[in-house]
Amino acid sequence: MAKSIRLLKSLTRLLLPVVVLLVVAVAGASIWLVHETAHPVKAAYLVTPDTYGMLSARGAQVTDEKWVNKDGTSARGWLLRGAQDAPSVILLHKYGANRSYVLNLGVKLNEATNFTILMPDMRGHGQNPAVEYTSFGGCEADDATAAIEFLRNLKTPEQFPLVGKDVGIYGLEMGSLAAISAAGKDDQIKALVLDSVPQNADSMLASTVETRFPFGSTVTSEFAKLGTRPYFYQGCFKRESSCDMAKSLAGKKVLLLGGLDAPEFQESTSKLGKCFPATSTIDSKTDLSPSGYSIINASIELSESYDQRVIDFFRQALGPPAI
Repeated sequence: MAKSIRLLKSLTRLLLPVVVLLVVAVAGASIWLVHETAHPVKAAYLVTPDTYGMLSARGAQVTDEKWVNKDGTSARGWLLRGAQDAPSVILLHKYGANRSYVLNLGVKLNEATNFTILMPDMRGHGQNPAVEYTSFGGCEADDATAAIEFLRNLKTPEQFPLVGKDVGIYGLEMGSLAAISAAGKDDQIKALVLDSVPQNADSMLASTVETRFPFGSTVTSEFAKLGTRPYFYQGCFKRESSCDMAKSLAGKKVLLLGGLDAPEFQESTSKLGKCFPATSTIDSKTDLSPSGYSIINASIELSESYDQRVIDFFRQALGPPAI
């Protein structure tokens, strides 16, 4: 018996350092993966309002604006003012993109509806962002509500409120998670266009990790999920599913978009339509080729068709603007 106990102690002393080393290695690798993924590779602006304004009189009216997020950090976006008392629409881009990816849609939407359009750089994105990291739709939801407050504080030259009470949000991929969450916090968000919606922030993170680190993608994505708890210990990483968030969104008008170019989000977007309350109006088109996920690389004809679908929805959902 004494020999067995000594043998067990010897094995414990031998294996314990190995186990500790493995735990530390896994924890370190998990946190490193989250850190790297939470700091997107910066993409240059495809076009700026100065350049766009040379081709479009309406585009020349885009202004560069700044405001403060709920947590005190700085936010920025391009603003295109519409008619007084008309609705406003916020366009939220996907992970790894920036506000220039929605500039063309924003200008066309403003031209067609005379709504006020705001195109923010989501945190961690754009050139020299004030906040260097993204939280995969968590803090971005609070940022969206701060953007709405910024819109409500806009004034006309006569110092009357510029925008009306109704708000719409277009969200693509990561932006869609932020849009759904924000809609649960602000009843005046009446219309949502949600394209390529992840099942939750974990699936958003996993897709991003698999793209950036394709070697052993399944293993690395699982490691990254473990790392979110210590990395986002302050609670910015929201674990609630998009379906659960949608269950609280009564009375909304929603357009769900998805396509073959983002199959990892196509199924979750299709299923999301069943999660909204019966009082919401849901329109779904998830067989696009392509969806908004890769529309930037599509032909002019396909791009215009996609934009027109979004424009028609917001025009119908938010009603005619004040003229």
